[in-house]
Amino acid sequence: MTDPVLKIDGISKSFGSLKASNDICLDLRAGEIHALIGPNGAGKSTLIRQIAGEVAPDSGRIMLAGEDVTALSVAHRAKHGLARTFQVSALAMEDTVLQNALLGVIGAHGRAYWPFGGVLRHEGLRERAEEALERVGLMDEAATRTSELSHGQRRQLEVAVALTLNPLAFVMDEPMAGLGTQGSLALTEFLDGLRNEAPILMVEHDMDAVFALADRVSVLVYGEIIATGTVAEIRSDKAVQRAYLGEDA
Repeated sequence: MTDPVLKIDGISKSFGSLKASNDICLDLRAGEIHALIGPNGAGKSTLIRQIAGEVAPDSGRIMLAGEDVTALSVAHRAKHGLARTFQVSALAMEDTVLQNALLGVIGAHGRAYWPFGGVLRHEGLRERAEEALERVGLMDEAATRTSELSHGQRRQLEVAVALTLNPLAFVMDEPMAGLGTQGSLALTEFLDGLRNEAPILMVEHDMDAVFALADRVSVLVYGEIIATGTVAEIRSDKAVQRAYLGEDA
């Protein structure tokens, strides 16, 4: 078996007497979607923030492509290939779809600020943004203001922005949040193909999407991973049923 693309090794984090993460170990392998599920208050958001670099763990390591990135900032992890999408959209809503993609290109290029006019005239950078939009099916919307996109299209645009980083791995925080049935089905199909671009660690409450997409599932309860396995293994796990899924899972 090849080494995992992303490895969380013994991560622990406490806030006063609250143990939000307790010796958490999990990994993300090439070509897979690994879903992280659990009840509200289980510590999923805290774990994702540690993986992304927003919160420093008290102990443990985070490895990306064999490199220890535990001490790196959010920006430096992104430059190393860790692409994150958010439960609440972080897009610039008044900018066009192309301008949002260009923001990703600017960040990937290591520039804190670069006027859009200069980027638009830079053939290589503009092509990089347009290629990402083409890959997620949004090139026809390049001139559309982002606020005019559907919720599902905004999710796709977030992925396009992430793709400009040439990511090694995606970390997605509830990508199905706010989507209706049709939107969830469309995004599920889209993410199913995206795993071949880079593997996905996905926090998600939509169990239909989890069961349709995940190669493996980890269950987080009170800051601890209580089970990791295939969808079938997790659905039949009595401890998981008691803690989260229910007896009729």
